Amino acid sequence: MKDMDKMLRFNTISEYNAFNNNSTKHPLVSVVDFSKAAPRQGHHMYFGFYTIFLKDVKCGDIVYGRNTYDYQEGTLAFMAPGQVAGINSNGETYQPKGYGLVFDADLIHGTSLGKHIGDYSFFGYQSNEALHLSERERIIVLDCFSKINYELEQSIDKHSKRLIVANIQLLLDYCVRFYDRQFITRDNVHRGILERFENLLNNYFQSEKPQTIGLPSVAYCADELNLSPNYFGDLVKKETGKTAQEYIQAKLIDMAKEKIFDESKSVSQIAYELGFKYPQHFARLFKQRVGYSPLEFRSLN
Repeated sequence: MKDMDKMLRFNTISEYNAFNNNSTKHPLVSVVDFSKAAPRQGHHMYFGFYTIFLKDVKCGDIVYGRNTYDYQEGTLAFMAPGQVAGINSNGETYQPKGYGLVFDADLIHGTSLGKHIGDYSFFGYQSNEALHLSERERIIVLDCFSKINYELEQSIDKHSKRLIVANIQLLLDYCVRFYDRQFITRDNVHRGILERFENLLNNYFQSEKPQTIGLPSVAYCADELNLSPNYFGDLVKKETGKTAQEYIQAKLIDMAKEKIFDESKSVSQIAYELGFKYPQHFARLFKQRVGYSPLEFRSLN
């Protein structure tokens, strides 16, 4: 793992182009052809811009966060500015292949894409949540790259920025669709995650954790399931129609209803057992969800 100790920092598009032996046609955006890069060993890299990798062949394992992702043909990975990724080549030299689209946040400031870039939650996914493309999807991605590159080959005019940004947005919108398809085609995997989520919540509320840690957060549950909060949230929403927070709250209300039948417990005691700091917060949430206060619900039942 010695080759992973070296950190390369890329703050600008031109620095990254130079590293990959690609010319810089525009200071804020580039379609990078990795086959032009010199053979190299593994390393960590910091990116100061948005990065989309399309890896065509197996060329070392990409590492980010604590996870390693073994790139197979036709895989897309997304990174937001400020993220660190790496290639672990196990000390061997390899030839990078495939393509990348890199663009600076300054390119999209003041555009529709700039306003909505946060909606593309896959920029916050982990590497093991990368997008696996079918052959047809891969052709569409390469076509978007090609249109952006075509614009970069022209002399820059008043239409250039609008067309480049529109094509980046088109690519990202396709990726939203492809991820929806992936959530469906990997249904078995995801059903397993939902079962584990359900078990996680059951075990959580039956333990001492609510009193020591408090209410379970979406980030806590995602971490326990080895998923990024973004991917986990998107998965729960697509599978159940509820946000992860709503799902947790529904489980909480189910547990509360059980406890309310035990008349030896006060509402404050129940609130504390469930992880609420303040009983009035519990009472408010219960009334919102059930339509009755905890005491009204007890007397009705």
